[in-house]
Amino acid sequence: MTDTQNTTFDALVVGAGAGGLMTAARLTHLGYRTLVVERLEHVGGRASTRDIDGFKVNNGAIVIEVDGITQETFEEVGAKFDIRRPNPPILYRIGGKDVDVTGGGWGFLLSKLTRQGAKLVSGLGAARKDDGLPEDELSTADWVAKYTKNESVHGIFRNMCGSVFAVGSEELPARVFLTYFTRKSAFKKFGFCPEGTIGIWRSLAETITANGGEVWTSAEVLKLHLTDGRVTGATVDRDGRQVEVTAGFAVSDVGPAGTVKLVGEDNLPAEYRQTVQSGDRPCGMVTVNFASRERLVDAPGMLSFAKTRRLCYVANFTDICPEMAPEGWHLYVGTAVPKPAVGDFDEAAERELLLEDLREQIPGFDGARIISWATTRDEWPPQRAVAGFDLPNTTPIPNLWNVGDGVKEYANGGTTACAETAKLVVEQITRQHSPK
Repeated sequence: MTDTQNTTFDALVVGAGAGGLMTAARLTHLGYRTLVVERLEHVGGRASTRDIDGFKVNNGAIVIEVDGITQETFEEVGAKFDIRRPNPPILYRIGGKDVDVTGGGWGFLLSKLTRQGAKLVSGLGAARKDDGLPEDELSTADWVAKYTKNESVHGIFRNMCGSVFAVGSEELPARVFLTYFTRKSAFKKFGFCPEGTIGIWRSLAETITANGGEVWTSAEVLKLHLTDGRVTGATVDRDGRQVEVTAGFAVSDVGPAGTVKLVGEDNLPAEYRQTVQSGDRPCGMVTVNFASRERLVDAPGMLSFAKTRRLCYVANFTDICPEMAPEGWHLYVGTAVPKPAVGDFDEAAERELLLEDLREQIPGFDGARIISWATTRDEWPPQRAVAGFDLPNTTPIPNLWNVGDGVKEYANGGTTACAETAKLVVEQITRQHSPK
């Protein structure tokens, strides 16, 4: 059935993930009548939450950076930013002890790991200078190997790469890692939402609708319409009906490859299609959510490790967000980066390696209740592109942009990168389009 009534908007945002919602919130705040279309029944995309027997289980991103561009976005648009910060935010398990390096920085952390720590610190210091970054081809693992063979040092760097960029140190360019940790915020301040991560996305959705926008969930953009090489609207499947939407411009949060499908390959230059195809390098992660009546982890936020097979970190939600679990329960997540993180991997084998790490590192884990498993990969990855290999946020269609973790700025990652892409794209839009 086709709906004959056109619905007209200034802006169409495809996807209600982090990038899409932050884009739409900025647009509606500036007066653009904006429609967000999300095929799932809930907002948040790969950073959302579902309820399992009273446990608020995140399906992707679990921590949100504070005092950075994400919080800045919420404050600018007037959305509630309910994030609680653990103190300390992260501990590192080194030689069986959980070490707090807050305030001590790299020097203190590396001194706990190896006598060669001073050499690594000097390498990090060199990276802060314009000519001190290594060439693009050198991996993070190979850069660390220039200074030390210490397994614990390599483990810490590998797990940092996994925690921030969702790839192993062998797959992440050293230039990206060093740029992030010497020149950017480096995710030093973060926290959890007591509703699960979906809580902050619901807050943005409420702000969007309060400012005159609309958020359609359980609806899917089937195709974008073009006239004279520009987006003019879309066909949307909503409640089993096809609705024709008119829009002055569009922003896609479904990844560049998904955007190409919505536009139609024949409407894009071959060179651009090839660029998108080569840049479509999603990575993978394996996650287990577990709970216990006993407190299994002393870290109030995240616990990272120097020596594990695959386990990057364990997050402890209920120390500061007891609302995330039924009364008397402690809720945790253990996350691993498979080998390889980019490309195919044996999911069953990777799960077993993660379990072996958790049994070794978390006393009492065998008595815990496993709530759920989540493997993010392929079309539902933790990040659509490996950092350092991202595509531009613009497209050959002048009024169509991409946002999200497939078009990150150099050396950024996660929902913070999505917030940055949203801000940059909206700045471009305001220079070209005025709200009607």
